[in-house]
Amino acid sequence: MSKQIISTVDAPAAIGPYSQAVLVNGTLYMSGQIALDPKTMELVEGIEAQTRQAFENLIAVLSAADMQTSDIVKMNIYLVDLGNFALVNDVMKELFNVPFPARAAIGVASLPKGALVEVEAVAVKVSSDE
Repeated sequence: MSKQIISTVDAPAAIGPYSQAVLVNGTLYMSGQIALDPKTMELVEGIEAQTRQAFENLIAVLSAADMQTSDIVKMNIYLVDLGNFALVNDVMKELFNVPFPARAAIGVASLPKGALVEVEAVAVKVSSDE
């Protein structure tokens, strides 16, 4: 089994004892991303801006593993307010192509740093001969 830690300065540094992502035998397990600006490590404001930034952070980690959104097979989205579900869907439709990954949207009481949304995913790099 090969295991590689994936890290990029284009996504926020971990704010705890975890890696941005771990690649094991072609499967990338990504830690949750909140809407921290990777340059300032400050949370962006507003649900739409936070949703976009969280996805941008996730995409930066994907890129560091030489993957793209089409490689994501499963995603979890955590929302402090499930009333923002439709807005998150709209942003996701802009950034992802059909077929979309499997996904869960989970309502939570709170998120780190007071974030309104957090996104985590699992991606698989499928070889061209499969």
